[in-house]
Amino acid sequence: MSTVAKTETDLTPVHSTRVSGRAWLQDALPKLVLAPSFAVTIVFVYGFILWTVYLSFTNSKTFPSYTLTGPRAYQRLWRWTFENDPPSSWYTSITNMGIFGFLYIGICLALGLFLAILLDQKIRGEGVLRPIYLYPMALSFIVTGVAWKWFLDPGLGLEQTLHQWGWTSFHFDWIKNKDFVIYTVVIAGVWQASGFVMAMFLAGLRGIDGEIMKAAQIDGASSFQLYRRIIIPMLRPVFLSAFIVLAHLAIKSYDLVVALTSGGPGGSAWLPSNFMYEYTFKRNEMAVGSASAVIMLMTLTAIIVPYLYSELKERPR
Repeated sequence: MSTVAKTETDLTPVHSTRVSGRAWLQDALPKLVLAPSFAVTIVFVYGFILWTVYLSFTNSKTFPSYTLTGPRAYQRLWRWTFENDPPSSWYTSITNMGIFGFLYIGICLALGLFLAILLDQKIRGEGVLRPIYLYPMALSFIVTGVAWKWFLDPGLGLEQTLHQWGWTSFHFDWIKNKDFVIYTVVIAGVWQASGFVMAMFLAGLRGIDGEIMKAAQIDGASSFQLYRRIIIPMLRPVFLSAFIVLAHLAIKSYDLVVALTSGGPGGSAWLPSNFMYEYTFKRNEMAVGSASAVIMLMTLTAIIVPYLYSELKERPR
């Protein structure tokens, strides 16, 4: 009996060690799997962000220069911001960003909400219409830009087709007009993103408790009052999420402008992303290009950080 007891006593520590080792492995395995991707993100995203910030304070031209020269690049951009007669490339870029961002976000939100309300009426053929609205978001900006370039080109698109049908007085040359070319970018961008916004709003509408709407209808609320005073205010989180996504897409838009307008006549369709690429890789002004990239990052941060703060502040409640 003493031998058996001794054997059981000797085996107990070995068993507990195996259990603790297995528990440690189960706890550490997800971290070990995610460690390589986490390290790559730290180096190739945040590391290069810090490197870009550093270059913006140097006198880098074609190749990086590691000698700090102060905020000269930012001073040049600040000076160019107010050169509107004739306008500098930076002035044109930030002006176009204001026009494109305001119209792109506003129209996508309005059109997406309108389409979502229509589909929420349980109309026949909803299963067919929803993929049609969502399909443009599956395309890249390059494909969208090329397709709309063919459609809007006066020599082979809409204008040429209508001329062949006999409407010779019709003219639509916005893509060739430096004063209107940015609006063609808005048209293409809205066409691509409005279906995605519609899907976000439709999910929000389907998540609203039907008892609330029934109670409002019993109290005599009309359909317009129901949406204006109850449903749309309840979609506030969806509005915020859609705004963040659209603002992110608007600020970093580059390939859509290049594919659609090639920068427009004389760079009249430039956005800050086009300015950054042009000055960094074509005009050999790496410091200026880096400074413009930092300003774009600061703009995105100014939009996203308040949103994240509000979300994290409300979560503990």
